[in-house]
Amino acid sequence: MALASISLILIISQLLLQIIKIDAKVSSIIVFGDSSVDSGNNNFIPTVAKSNFRPYDRDFDGGKATGRFSNGRVPTDFISEAFGLKKNIPAYLDPSYTIQDFATGVCFASAGTGYDNITSKVLSVIPLWKELEYYKEYQSRLEEYLGNQKASEILSEALYIISIGTNDFLENYYVLPHRQSQFSIEEYQNFLAGIARNFITQIYKLKARKISLTGLPPMGCLPLERTTNLAFGGNCIDRYNRVAINFNQKLQALVESLNKELSGLQLVLSSPYTILYDIIQNPYTYGFEYSATACCGTGRFEMGYLCDRHNPFTCSDADRYVFWDSFHPTEKTNGILANYAVKTTLAVFH
Repeated sequence: MALASISLILIISQLLLQIIKIDAKVSSIIVFGDSSVDSGNNNFIPTVAKSNFRPYDRDFDGGKATGRFSNGRVPTDFISEAFGLKKNIPAYLDPSYTIQDFATGVCFASAGTGYDNITSKVLSVIPLWKELEYYKEYQSRLEEYLGNQKASEILSEALYIISIGTNDFLENYYVLPHRQSQFSIEEYQNFLAGIARNFITQIYKLKARKISLTGLPPMGCLPLERTTNLAFGGNCIDRYNRVAINFNQKLQALVESLNKELSGLQLVLSSPYTILYDIIQNPYTYGFEYSATACCGTGRFEMGYLCDRHNPFTCSDADRYVFWDSFHPTEKTNGILANYAVKTTLAVFH
């Protein structure tokens, strides 16, 4: 009986981490957003917000530093694989890829960006409106490559993933004075939700029909934010988490509204908040040991260039950690988050 119980536990553990293969009704994965899903676009723009150096991506296929802000793959890579498409989604600005590569998946995301244009200016990254311009360019290239009818079929059957918003609060509103002088935190959330509405409406007019809008994570529990709270024991900053919950509720209301307004639209809110918060509070349940600190460096403040190959404190096994650097999850965490999304909110696209 004991052996049977152990075997059952092992099977359940495998299933928990397994990315489901789906009989795909999705033609392609098209990604907009920030560092949570950027697969290397920032490598090709003049910004300090880069991660195209080791130890970033050290556990990626071949160990090549691609510009992903993790030790390996990001959630959208796992989601693409789950839908029976490519294992890794290429960055649109990477000249080593062609329109043929982009036909089944493409990423326009830029680390450090946000809904708010001011957020993108902080680190001189690609604003959301520019990501949309790149998508329009991609659409024209796809039509030229496949013809209008085939391209239209791919674009209308693609799954569009939007993952953005954390930087608007942690890199902009709570750090810089401009938006705080204009908006209360409630007003700023409404301002961002309005931008989200406009963006979704725009890509809908450009053939997008299957869209996943990603909510905010428990941003008060990111190691960097906990470091700023060391005087109070290094606990999660509840104020930031409450904002994330409130903003996610606004996004859910937006999803319900747009599904009624736009004919043929399938829009879902895919929120990582609940699952990631549970992982952080109960790391051992998910096979982790550390959730308050990250793998890279001291695990408290390093990310980007502070997390380089010369940092002597970086851990040897990232799978023991929920977070890779002070702001971004490990590949193992990304896989769990993606699997959860595939089995829940993204199930409508099976």
